[in-house]
Amino acid sequence: MTIIEVFKKFPTQKDCIEYLETIRWSGEVTCPYCGSKNVYKMDTEDRFRHHCNDCTRSFSVTVNTIMHDTRLPLQKWFLAISLISGAKKSIPSRQLARHLELPVKTAYSLSQRIRKAIYGTVSPLLKGIVEMDETYIGGKPRYKNGENKRGRGTKKQMVVGIAERNGNVFVAKKDRLKSADVVDIVLENVNIEESTIYTDDFKAYNKLKKFINHDRVNHSIHEYVKGEIHTNTIEGFWSLVKRAWYGTHHHYSLKYMDLYLSETAFKYNRRHEGQNRVSRDIFRGLMVNYAQVR
Repeated sequence: MTIIEVFKKFPTQKDCIEYLETIRWSGEVTCPYCGSKNVYKMDTEDRFRHHCNDCTRSFSVTVNTIMHDTRLPLQKWFLAISLISGAKKSIPSRQLARHLELPVKTAYSLSQRIRKAIYGTVSPLLKGIVEMDETYIGGKPRYKNGENKRGRGTKKQMVVGIAERNGNVFVAKKDRLKSADVVDIVLENVNIEESTIYTDDFKAYNKLKKFINHDRVNHSIHEYVKGEIHTNTIEGFWSLVKRAWYGTHHHYSLKYMDLYLSETAFKYNRRHEGQNRVSRDIFRGLMVNYAQVR
């Protein structure tokens, strides 16, 4: 949803909480501690809490979610989700801090929690014509005495992706890419019975033809398109990943790189559905158990 829609639909903390309760419980409040439905709403106007008659504990809608124990007004959470979902190449923490009038560290923590919600979502199996490729993310190498290479053999972090033509994408950080790794990735993320996969001539892809229709283009001899056989779709996705890296964040630590990659893939997979769908799916991700993604 847009910023204007946030202000119109959720002008108060109560409106935000009622929306989250609808997403999480669909009108039937359940205790997050014991799972009981024997609960009642506490008679408080400012805290919006419920009480469980079985375990005798009180709770709010944010308990055991990524927003657990937050001190921020929920409207700022909603505005942050709107800003992140509408930024095709992501948004830096300092810019988020300026928009929401927050300290930079608070804005960073807020954005990372939202990315954890995105990271916790499950992607559907890819099918049809899919393309697989790898890229490398990191700073510009300093070429001294031939120590640093470009492409394969570089010291940058390898990232592997599979893109469905006109569909979804899967992306993951990898420390290496051998034939066994390629097989595992494809079996876990592609419907092999209904798919054809295209790659370049990297030898790690050699075993794909044993269990899935496979063809390739030979980049080593400058062959990039052979009829409908090419890897231009996944390479177009890599351009978005690298624009977010170079132009917005400038650096991904290895520890949190998966969060930034999943953010780009999450928004790419919903590129035809509008910002409202992106925001709604992020809200659903926020309601998952925090222990699953922290």
